[in-house]
Amino acid sequence: MARAKKNVSKTGRRHPLATVALVAIGLLVTGAAYTGFSQTSATAEVDWASFSQDEDNIIAGEKLFAANCATCHGLNSEGTPDGPSLIGAGAASVNFQVGTGRMPLAFQGPQGMVKPVQFDEEQTLQLAAYVASLAPGPDLPEAQYLTGEGDIATGGTLFRINCAMCHNVAGSGGALTEGKWAPPVTGVPATHVYEAMVTGPQNMPVFSDANISPQQKADIISYLLYIDEQPAVGGLTLGSIGPVAEGLFIWIIGLGIVVAFTVWVTAKSN
Repeated sequence: MARAKKNVSKTGRRHPLATVALVAIGLLVTGAAYTGFSQTSATAEVDWASFSQDEDNIIAGEKLFAANCATCHGLNSEGTPDGPSLIGAGAASVNFQVGTGRMPLAFQGPQGMVKPVQFDEEQTLQLAAYVASLAPGPDLPEAQYLTGEGDIATGGTLFRINCAMCHNVAGSGGALTEGKWAPPVTGVPATHVYEAMVTGPQNMPVFSDANISPQQKADIISYLLYIDEQPAVGGLTLGSIGPVAEGLFIWIIGLGIVVAFTVWVTAKSN
């Protein structure tokens, strides 16, 4: 009888790898579910035409505006000494400024800084819908111009002609006058790049469709997405801010290593 119980105990014992297998299956299931959810969320697009005309969204945006924006821009968006009028600013301007965290401002300064956003996507669009209801202005870009399927070569030429003098040929940004700066445009969502071109935020000029057509804007976006995806085959990019940084690296780091090596060799011989 004792031997029989012993045999049952052996046959019922869990395999040492069973726990590992269960953990692996759990991770696979969780990863698959997360991927599916992410893809669903990414592909879900808001019908802006109907969203912006919905009275409930406009009212919700007005309430958000009164609570968070009216101090600087005025209760009726007419502007104050601390903030410009938003009448005619358009939905694209609101979506860019609020969607990148520049607005509301953390403090008065030369220009707004990118920071964590304070509103979710729906609230941002509600604010945009409210401002758009005040007067005509630049609207949100159409999805067809944000795919990254434009002409990369044309986009690169247009970027170098119109944008590189401030944003650097590699899109890494650069310093301007009076404490202002041109932010990097690499890694920026295509929607915000397009909105920046049509609204001219901060010190950036407005590139209307008469200056740069919507298709040409799509080509510039395709170029920026292209350089985002390219590996740094030459090694460290040093921020891609040009020969000054590279020369400084050589003089300080390169020559520093040479001097240190020379001192070490001299000390070793002595």
